[in-house]
Amino acid sequence: MESVASNSKPHVVMTPFPVQGDLNSSLKLAKLLHSRGFFVTFVNTDFNHTRLLNSRGPHALHGLSDFRFESIPDGLPPSDINATQDIASLCEATRNNCLLPFKKLLERLNQNASKSNGVVPPVTCLISGALMTFTIEAAQQFGLPIALYWPPSTVSFLGIFHYRTLLHKAVIPLKDQSCLTNGYLETELDWLPGMKGIRIKDLPSFVRTTDPNDFMLNFLMTEIEASQSCPIIFNTFYELDSDVLNTLSPHFPSLYTIGPLPLLLNHIPHSHLDSIASNLWKEDTECLHWLQSKPPKSVVYVNFGSITVMSPQQLHEFAWGLANSKKPFLWIIRPDLVNGGSVILSPEFLNETKDRGFITSWCDQEKVLNHPSIGGFLTHCGWNSMTESLCAGVPMACWPFFADQQTNCRYACTEWGIGIEIENDVKREEVEKLVIELMEGEKGKKMRQSALEWKKIAEEDTKPGGSSYMNLDKLIKEVLLKS
Repeated sequence: MESVASNSKPHVVMTPFPVQGDLNSSLKLAKLLHSRGFFVTFVNTDFNHTRLLNSRGPHALHGLSDFRFESIPDGLPPSDINATQDIASLCEATRNNCLLPFKKLLERLNQNASKSNGVVPPVTCLISGALMTFTIEAAQQFGLPIALYWPPSTVSFLGIFHYRTLLHKAVIPLKDQSCLTNGYLETELDWLPGMKGIRIKDLPSFVRTTDPNDFMLNFLMTEIEASQSCPIIFNTFYELDSDVLNTLSPHFPSLYTIGPLPLLLNHIPHSHLDSIASNLWKEDTECLHWLQSKPPKSVVYVNFGSITVMSPQQLHEFAWGLANSKKPFLWIIRPDLVNGGSVILSPEFLNETKDRGFITSWCDQEKVLNHPSIGGFLTHCGWNSMTESLCAGVPMACWPFFADQQTNCRYACTEWGIGIEIENDVKREEVEKLVIELMEGEKGKKMRQSALEWKKIAEEDTKPGGSSYMNLDKLIKEVLLKS
């Protein structure tokens, strides 16, 4: 029976951009498609495949007979297995090195299908990260439908979509380095469609360059332009991003909002796939036991994501801001969080906070955010973190680092009413003040109310019959099953 069932399944090959946030989000999408009857092949880079096995154990990716992991080389030299690769190098490497190995992988998967007596179906469709547009050429060669998935925020996609216009109007590149400090970044760009009141500083941070040939600026422009021939999938829901979606819509064949993914996943039955996760660092579970001992909504959760790096001085200021707030906190400090050195917290700080602070290197963030004792989230504003916080109804103190995070922070604080911003040049007094405001102030209460209201809308959208739920059906019918 199994061979007949498997052979009749559509087979999606998913190729996310190889960074932690995109892997997490793409794996959720892969699980959703698997629950809708797809055979899934999930493609990591060799580097990240090794990291996953290293953090989760040698059998962690065995999964099911119809959910498999493969890997292709990224062409980069070996680097620290416990640290994120340089983003610009990764972008250049995937663009230049991955097409041939990817085509060979598709050939091998189809050969395996023909030899498997129907256990493995041939590849029928592709979903790739929107920064992996080399896969469009492979889709054309193999005659496969393809959709591109953009795991960061929809509004950041629009910001990058506008880069070319900003270049033509000489808003970017910056004239010189003084533009970073002389107030130029505060300039409002009221004429940008779909982004009312946006300032230069709120755009995805790759605009902050003086070089017209800046690699990341040009890479992003060309990738977004290449993606205009494809349907695009976003991890959002319509009400949150309606202006943005209406602005983008005329420029793409179709847009599918199928988020927030964590809430959609709640509607699928538990399976062996629950144990498959994509964290590239080992998770600590002790912190969840520690949270059990704390009163409801009393703990500040602090996590700056998988890529953010800070100076030892900034770490020091955050530490003392948290200590001086007198609030209990759970702080995730990755091994590579501090730029160019190891993480060192003073004995005085550790002594001051020993009864109310818990520090560890990684955790299951969704479980933490949904824990009743969490009252606020100090975050770098990565999109996975923000959607997970919104799904849990938890307000945020925002310290954006780079990429889409500045844009996400702006919208969280001014459009959605769920965040307050910490200045980039972080000072302990400000951290202390904003943490107290977040946890017990009037503004904190209003933000918590807003977060709960957005959560309710998101829950409606992801229920059977809701817009995100139906968009997933549409994506499958209109794109992935299109022969």
